Amino acid sequence: MVAIGDRAPAFSLPIAGGQIIESEALKGQPYLVYFYPKADTPGCTTQACDLRDQKQTLGGLGLKVIGISPDPVEKLERFAKKYGLDFVLASDENHELADLYGTWVEKTNYGKTYFGMERSSFLVDADGVIRALWRKVKPAEHVALVTEAASEL
Repeated sequence: MVAIGDRAPAFSLPIAGGQIIESEALKGQPYLVYFYPKADTPGCTTQACDLRDQKQTLGGLGLKVIGISPDPVEKLERFAKKYGLDFVLASDENHELADLYGTWVEKTNYGKTYFGMERSSFLVDADGVIRALWRKVKPAEHVALVTEAASEL
């Protein structure tokens, strides 16, 4: 599990259009990595649409947004198209990056225990160092927290 001050884990993940996003390509710019459980569910949609609606503010702070879920790329493409999401959505189907960040966790719902993605976000500075993190973030509060922290980078 990562902490504030740690170097962000390196990654290479599939995204829409048969492309790949790599952390190496993000060197020199701050970015937000946000992990979410499942595309096109109420909380994930609220969170993604809020990020979409604040893209100009976040972009003005130089921040690139990368959403990561265990969904396959095809589902992410449909989610992005349905809601006009114009930032990167990456697939971590094997939860390898989620394991490194400590966001693939044991959960309990209606008495059933299973593993799934914890809604968490990590603000990474231009040097690749984690400067802020939010675990079990509430979708409706997410953008305000990120904006405040990113303005201090």
